[in-house]
Amino acid sequence: MTTVAPPEIDYSGLSHVGSVREDNQDSIRLSENHSTVERGLLYAIADGMGGYAHGGIASATAIETFFETFYGSPSRDIPRDLKRSVDAANLGVFQASQRLGAIRMGTTLTAVNIDGHHLHLTHIGDSRAYLIRDNRATLLTADHTTVGEMVRAKIISPDKVRTHAQRSVLTKGLGLKLFVQADITQHLLHNDDRLILCSDGVWSMIQDDEFAQMTADSKDTQTLSQNLIDLALDRQSDDNVSVIAIHLQRLAPAAGHESRRGWSLPSLIRKRVYGHTNE
Repeated sequence: MTTVAPPEIDYSGLSHVGSVREDNQDSIRLSENHSTVERGLLYAIADGMGGYAHGGIASATAIETFFETFYGSPSRDIPRDLKRSVDAANLGVFQASQRLGAIRMGTTLTAVNIDGHHLHLTHIGDSRAYLIRDNRATLLTADHTTVGEMVRAKIISPDKVRTHAQRSVLTKGLGLKLFVQADITQHLLHNDDRLILCSDGVWSMIQDDEFAQMTADSKDTQTLSQNLIDLALDRQSDDNVSVIAIHLQRLAPAAGHESRRGWSLPSLIRKRVYGHTNE
């Protein structure tokens, strides 16, 4: 039998209330249950809408429902399962708002599934996912905001987004309507790729090229997460700040491939979780 090298993945998550808000409405979750590895590793970040009621409940509900639905599915069609999971999360937040009597309750959701060399990404709102490769940061998500629409319509340039007065006005989010359509995309991963998921409290303070430089300057994902949070706070972010950093040191064949037999994944994945998380 051919021996295939196991994956080596280092990742960390950090969330901080920030220096302005009274409560943390962000939630993050990392793929902790390695018994579900045959469905790939899942990481997600959600940012409850600060202008609406119960933003923290919205983000926590969305992530919990999303993870439960995805790992509870018997199929192996990841894009379809991601869509089902987003739909379930949206309904969960919508129903929670009804129970609480909230007029509107919503959250963003950005999640990645790593299955061998394949990255499956689902996204709604204005949290972001970056791919860092060869010292270059590539934005993998599109902001579902009024300003994001203006950029895509070429009304303003991308460099104006961070300072625009309507930067945080969302056009899509979970829980706002009974039905929602998230972006679902696929990307090919390489060994030594890095991924960064972050809330707008972070990326609004840090330029894309700075994400690449800070990744190069950080010795591991724990250091990178902390450095990104610290920089956002030093630059006086007025929001909660949350980051998930992932280093794909060495990838493996797609989950479920029989060549996985003979090695144990849990001992090969290092994880670090800090701050306010949804477990």
